[in-house]
Amino acid sequence: GVPIHGAGMQAHFNAGGVKHQRPPTPSMVKRQIRRIGELGLGVNISEMDVRVSKLPGGSVEERKVRELAQTEIYRDILTAALSEPSFDGIWLWGFTDRHTWVKNFYYDDAPLIFDEDYGRKASYHGVDAALRTLCPTGSGSRDEVILPHFEFLEVDYDEKGNEWGHHWMMPEPEEVEDGDNDTTKEGKPDWLQPT
Repeated sequence: GVPIHGAGMQAHFNAGGVKHQRPPTPSMVKRQIRRIGELGLGVNISEMDVRVSKLPGGSVEERKVRELAQTEIYRDILTAALSEPSFDGIWLWGFTDRHTWVKNFYYDDAPLIFDEDYGRKASYHGVDAALRTLCPTGSGSRDEVILPHFEFLEVDYDEKGNEWGHHWMMPEPEEVEDGDNDTTKEGKPDWLQPT
């Protein structure tokens, strides 16, 4: 057989997703990397982008929430991954919103860390903050760096009972008795669905 030395985790996140399209929490990512790492494999995030256009975005305040969501997802997911010894790399699935696959495959969005004019977005600084956790006493402290939410590395709720992402996470739709609203087909993965 062919030996396997590592595993890549795709990370095409939708900040406005619900049910099975909701982004995983940092602790979920950390546990998955640890689980695969315990098999003796290196683990990387092989494709990462964070879609935000499904969050409300009409007002200035709503656009700030989109920016916060994208920044927190990049920052906290990468911080969680970097905290695991078996994690060995990340590949962003593009770097500028000007040339993103998302616009051709899904819908108009801005999922990357550089805007259409190649300017650094808040999410760029989120990635920077996550990388700085590797050397927390490093040089060149920057005012715009917002520290990751370390409390969410092992659990999904903070000491006040707030779920990770509670400032921007979309509420789950209410279930209807007849199941018409169940977009996850009773929560089962597609490979377990009847054909």
